[in-house]
Amino acid sequence: MSLFKNKTLMITGGTGSFGNAVLNRFLRTDIGEIRIFSRDEKKQDDMRHEFQVKMPEVADKIKFYIGDVRDIASVRNAMHGVDYIFHAAALKQVPSCEFFPIEAVKTNVLGTENVLTAAIEAGVKNIVCLSTDKAAYPINAMGTSKAMMEKVIVAKSRTVSPEKTKICCTRYGNVMCSRGSVIPLWIDQIKAGNPITITDGTMTRFIMSLDEAVDLVLFAFEHGKSGDILVQKAPACTIETQAKAVCELFGGDPATIKTIGIRHGEKMYETLLTNEECANATDMGNFYRVPCDKRDLNYDKYVKVGDTERNTLTEFNSNNTTRLDVEGVKEKLLSLQYIRDQLDEMGIKY
Repeated sequence: MSLFKNKTLMITGGTGSFGNAVLNRFLRTDIGEIRIFSRDEKKQDDMRHEFQVKMPEVADKIKFYIGDVRDIASVRNAMHGVDYIFHAAALKQVPSCEFFPIEAVKTNVLGTENVLTAAIEAGVKNIVCLSTDKAAYPINAMGTSKAMMEKVIVAKSRTVSPEKTKICCTRYGNVMCSRGSVIPLWIDQIKAGNPITITDGTMTRFIMSLDEAVDLVLFAFEHGKSGDILVQKAPACTIETQAKAVCELFGGDPATIKTIGIRHGEKMYETLLTNEECANATDMGNFYRVPCDKRDLNYDKYVKVGDTERNTLTEFNSNNTTRLDVEGVKEKLLSLQYIRDQLDEMGIKY
């Protein structure tokens, strides 16, 4: 029996790339209802029409709710009858969060608090919140707000019995071809006959597909314990390697790749598991588990009794993970339906 059989799943920020991937994965299963909660009625209307055409026999399983995670009343209105939540609503663009950091706090931190509060009140059984590698050793407003979001999630997990509501968090790197990501921009630049623009060729980034992002969330949903942060062991590549791979697939000229400099708040490499988290993290094969620190605020007892043991794990970042070459990136890109559709549209064989 499916874990989601006849259940109601709510996705906050559900009109984004992640929400679309979940719909494509789940809509034809025995799930009862998928509730899309977001503030953009245009995107909801587009999604409604797309799935009515693409999956007419099951499209009535999708229910749309207009609201904003910043407004707890609108969240509560959408929460009745919900069994599970994937919390994906966020401000994700690094430069825009740099210019409007309080807006990032309102959505990523306070919005998460609202979702968790309303979910606990409504008796939601299982919540998985989506975070980012930028929350580890954050240097920008987006990463800092996501780091605070993780703290809210872990703290909230301590206030409710896991038998009543389980709360987990996933942390992953760049999702290829997701909304606002760089690969669709590069493809458009090649189509227009323009050079590809990159920030810094030596910059490294974790890369994963939307399907892998959904897999991580499902792993956390099924195997995570309340308060856990689950991390997927993703490969990485340099920005230059990724750009060359796109050029080779789409007929661009790698010699014309143009470096334009790092944008506001960008890092040269990203971290998925910090050295400090390694002290208690568990290696689960394809994933790391960072458990919730269950110690209380009675620090006096730790002066007398401590724990000197430490794991042998070390920081996991985009400089020390598996590094893909151009052929490896091309292979990963060709696994994406978006890339194959774009190649077909341009009449390029692959």
